[in-house]
Amino acid sequence: MPYTPSGFFCDRLIRERERRDGEGSLNKPLRFNSQDFGVLRQECLGGKTLFEDESFPATVESLGFKELGHKSNKVKNIVWKRPKEICENPQFIVGGASRTDICQGDLGDCWLLAAIACLTLNEKLLYRVVPQEQSFSEGYGGIFHFQFWRYGDWVDVVIDDRIPTFNNQLVFTKSAERNEFWSALLEKAYAKLHGSYEALKGGNTTEAMEDFTGGVTEFYEMKEAPKELYKIMKKALERGSLMGCSIDSLVPARFETRTVTGLVKGHAYSVTAVEEVKLHKEAKVRLVRLRNPWGQVEWNGPWSDNSKEWATLSKSEKEKLQHQSAEDGEFWMSFEDFKKNYTKIEICNLTPDALEDDKIHKWTVSVNEGRWVRGCSAGGCRNYPDTFWTNPQYRLRLLEEDDDPEDNEVGCTFVVALMQKNRRKERKMGANLFTIGFAIYEMHGNKQHMQKDFFLFSSSKARCKSYINLREVTQRFRLTPGEYVIVPSTYEPHQEVGEGDQGGLQGASWARGEGMGSITFCLCLPPDKDLNTEGFSLESCRSMIALMDMDGTGRLNLQEFRHLWNKIKQWQGIFKHYNADQSGSINSYEMRNAVNDAGFRLNNQLYDIITMRYANENMNIDFDSFISCLVRLEAMFRAFQAFDQDGDGTIRLSVLEVRATTACQL
Repeated sequence: MPYTPSGFFCDRLIRERERRDGEGSLNKPLRFNSQDFGVLRQECLGGKTLFEDESFPATVESLGFKELGHKSNKVKNIVWKRPKEICENPQFIVGGASRTDICQGDLGDCWLLAAIACLTLNEKLLYRVVPQEQSFSEGYGGIFHFQFWRYGDWVDVVIDDRIPTFNNQLVFTKSAERNEFWSALLEKAYAKLHGSYEALKGGNTTEAMEDFTGGVTEFYEMKEAPKELYKIMKKALERGSLMGCSIDSLVPARFETRTVTGLVKGHAYSVTAVEEVKLHKEAKVRLVRLRNPWGQVEWNGPWSDNSKEWATLSKSEKEKLQHQSAEDGEFWMSFEDFKKNYTKIEICNLTPDALEDDKIHKWTVSVNEGRWVRGCSAGGCRNYPDTFWTNPQYRLRLLEEDDDPEDNEVGCTFVVALMQKNRRKERKMGANLFTIGFAIYEMHGNKQHMQKDFFLFSSSKARCKSYINLREVTQRFRLTPGEYVIVPSTYEPHQEVGEGDQGGLQGASWARGEGMGSITFCLCLPPDKDLNTEGFSLESCRSMIALMDMDGTGRLNLQEFRHLWNKIKQWQGIFKHYNADQSGSINSYEMRNAVNDAGFRLNNQLYDIITMRYANENMNIDFDSFISCLVRLEAMFRAFQAFDQDGDGTIRLSVLEVRATTACQL
């Protein structure tokens, strides 16, 4: 169901994609850490050396930062070895990659391994992530590479093949075949992507599923699952979707503990098959096949490996299910037992095709990038009405209704997925996942950032079920065609999440420099207890002269001074309006409205810059900083208008003109 979004970051993102000419696609992935696999491999072969990756060295730093850090006893006896030092005749893949090639080691990353097991069910998907023609024989240089989807881009991650061992055994992921190493190397590449092995401890299967496919994930709680869940699961697997499930543990201390039925709480499983078979008496039973990434510990109830139920099936039905009795972590159970025992199922759809009916719908997919900046655009959830409106806002236009919905409800179906970036990678610096969510409001024609009053007097048309501390919050909705605004937020205000790895700004900066000319007068305002100021700083005065010095003399004549004075008095009135508590400062959220009242229409990026540049540590802006900010904005707008000869809102500048424009802002 097509929809057309718009937002403060959307156009910039589209232009960025076009400019990159396919970079970040599957066919042209970005080079992680700027490492070119082909060039590095050729250097190793030419020099007859084995690759040693300096960006992810065989040291404790690559293992972890706390439980696997320098002070941990766990790392003292770990030795990094290449596969040829571990066994004879090492192979990258033995007899094709399969789910039995993934056995969990001494790292709590069952969520990752469950996703890898699902990946092996689709050969096309597998070899996107695990490029073929890698081996320990022909062209071997101790270097391998893997590809992952990373927040909208595909990236190619290069590694050397030194792997952590203890007593010559792999410490982390291993294969059932001792001389097979693709899964261990894949885990290492994923650890490098996140900074260390320890960064992979604990997670959600959907996170890895999305990083392997670029797909869209949906959750189903078993107690709230739709009646057609079996059909949804069956069709999802037929379409190549990845699927995982888990059993919630209410007591954290009991995570990954085995129950009397052989299932493990707080543990991630892969769903590897869904089938319906005939019994001897023409009755039918629905079955689900699951895999424990440990490579052992299985369900011991009905339809387990050696249960009596298998005697009711014909030989052909057994062959259809590929039934075998082995302690390999894989087992069958009835669909009813599956629903009773598991609490959550996650389905990663390769495309957001509807799973509810037999038609494949065409969807329009849009990616919008933004950020929450403390004191400016990190307004918190709807519980904080004074700041909620400052959060990023994204327009959504639903154009047409679903075709023949099964439940006869009219509306347009769409999926919203909100993701916070890089929190796993930043764990070693103390970062944790924020509690995030979003709300959707109906609006009509207003292209500006919706203000506080709009949210005070408008109720949301839809919202995520709950705010939760996951990397991504995803939900499917159906609303009538129309215009909407999506407001993503953290639960608490002032929680900052940025666009890039360091949360840095992109494409904008303030020009700063020394003053131009000399000041020939003292600029003083009449005493005003509300302003709590001792006068303008030297920097502010220099900016004012640069703004009003029309003849370039470095001085202001009487007419220029009068113009400046009128501006200052106008801005003083605006400041006093928002300085209602007479504290002598306004907070960074009020600054947005104050700038707007002064006649400047800015996007979220510029508001973020203003906050970081002018607000103090308490997120307040004093009068001097307020005036300095408006002076620079006035200079910027005036410079732009001077070059915008045809008034179309766009300009092209030469290098000399850029310098002239920058000079106007100093």
